Amino acid sequence: MDQRTNWPAVAANWLWFLVSAAAALAPAGSQPLAGAELHQRTAEDQKRLEAVVQFADNVLRHGRDRYGPKPTSLFVDGVNVDTLEPVIWMHNGERWIPSNLASQQNLFRSLVGLSNLTGEARYKQAAKEAIAYHFQHLRSPCGLLYWGGHRFIDLRTQKVVGEQNSHELKFSLPFYELMWEVDPTATQQFLKAFWNAHVLDWAKLDMNRHGRYGKKLGALWESNFDSPEPFFEADGLTFINCGTDLIYAGAMLYKFTGDRGALLWSKRLAEQYARARHPQTQLGAYQYSKPRRKRQPPPSGPLPTTSDYGDRAENQFGTDFGQAAREGYMLLEPNSIYGHNAIVQLYLAELLGDEGRELLAWTRQGLLACAKHIYDPQTNTVRPMLADGTDLTGYVLKRDGYYGKAGTVLRAERASSLLLWSFAWAHRLTGDDTLWQTARNIARGHRLGDLGSGPGNNVQVNLTTTNADPTALFAVLEVWRTVDSTAYRDLARRIGDNIVQRRFFKGFFLPGPDYVNAKFDSIEPLALLSLDAMLRGKPDAVPRYIGGQGYIHGPHDGLGRTYDGRAIWGQKRDKPIASAR
Repeated sequence: MDQRTNWPAVAANWLWFLVSAAAALAPAGSQPLAGAELHQRTAEDQKRLEAVVQFADNVLRHGRDRYGPKPTSLFVDGVNVDTLEPVIWMHNGERWIPSNLASQQNLFRSLVGLSNLTGEARYKQAAKEAIAYHFQHLRSPCGLLYWGGHRFIDLRTQKVVGEQNSHELKFSLPFYELMWEVDPTATQQFLKAFWNAHVLDWAKLDMNRHGRYGKKLGALWESNFDSPEPFFEADGLTFINCGTDLIYAGAMLYKFTGDRGALLWSKRLAEQYARARHPQTQLGAYQYSKPRRKRQPPPSGPLPTTSDYGDRAENQFGTDFGQAAREGYMLLEPNSIYGHNAIVQLYLAELLGDEGRELLAWTRQGLLACAKHIYDPQTNTVRPMLADGTDLTGYVLKRDGYYGKAGTVLRAERASSLLLWSFAWAHRLTGDDTLWQTARNIARGHRLGDLGSGPGNNVQVNLTTTNADPTALFAVLEVWRTVDSTAYRDLARRIGDNIVQRRFFKGFFLPGPDYVNAKFDSIEPLALLSLDAMLRGKPDAVPRYIGGQGYIHGPHDGLGRTYDGRAIWGQKRDKPIASAR
């Protein structure tokens, strides 16, 4: 028997599963009956729900497309909360009104959850209409949607705009369940086109974050696979952020259709990252291939940041660290591998049951390596590292390059609430005590108090915390799923109250009162709805958030090549963003 396994927690988790399954038998969109809640509702519970209702009503009132020749069912990505005008992306003097369907998937999860909890069908219907319009009018003949990091719709002209003709999803994790409900045929075509566009060589599973629109559908799951050794030279960049989206897409296609080929290739892709972990530490891997060097980097001065010059970690760190310096082994921040990827694979492991056991095992192994080597419980920090265990804390970059400017000092950072969530979720599924103790330590570092020596044991949570982080709320809900404890419930309520007090302004959710642009895809409303559903004893009434979020990446007038997080959502009142020019 594994001595790290907390079997009482596993038993409690099965009890929770049975309760949740029974609750899920009720129609998801039905109006909850008075007194049907698992826990008695309070005035504060209602206030949190009313904040989400106000937000959703404002999105439907001010966020629908009315900017072109005729109104459509599309949404703008967000609005200025002072003027209620749509946000703008500026490119070569043009002012685009962005509608990026990939940046609205959590909004749609919130709208569906709100309909399920209130019985008001109009919220879910609005989400379905936006997806249907995209499928009918804004879809590539190959099946790919015009969305993601580099493509979106300008509502003023209804044209597809963006930086380049590339399809890109990186930890976007679309709401495929709703897409399937709207149009199963189009969704299936997209999921296959997504894999087809991004895999360059099926025998090696060489793939790239950029997919080509218009690529003819190939053999897909019927392709041969040679199971190559990690870090083969490749033309693609097998980043885990895009790889996770592909793993998720293939597994969801299997869930919808029973297509075992899609599941097989999703597991093959997930295993590539696990096989590329360092053999001694089991740390890594951000990617499992090595960029093929097509040009030689200069012997001195700034290093080029494109992959044409080969492995960028080798170029910038190889002189000091030798073979350990490779892109796949760079762990300067752990959220990609041990946060986002871990959460998706935990979700799929739970969704797939026995079919997902390998995903759970690989994820558990990776998180244990993170807890052992990267995380410092004394300071609640994560160290910048190489996957061989080399601690890069205090290391000074010697040349400009892909990983930063010369003179930059690498430092440990506070462990994120995303890691708290992934460790809590992994513990719930495995009962592993090391995972629990790591989550417990991270929770302390986020001013949440003591989650207990074990789930529900010796708990001393901080009910005066000012924490208003929606990701921390998802983490606490995960702990509450493990053991239905009054303390965890009260802590979740406290964080939810803080979110309303500290992030709800003028009917929208913002990082603070001085921010001017409200992102409709914010996860605060989804977190509050998830809390409300748990209080009602109907956790499945709200679609699960699994850590994804959309983005725009490209050239913006005055800022250079940047993300919408800076160009739009980072704008503060009376504090214009500094120009890059």
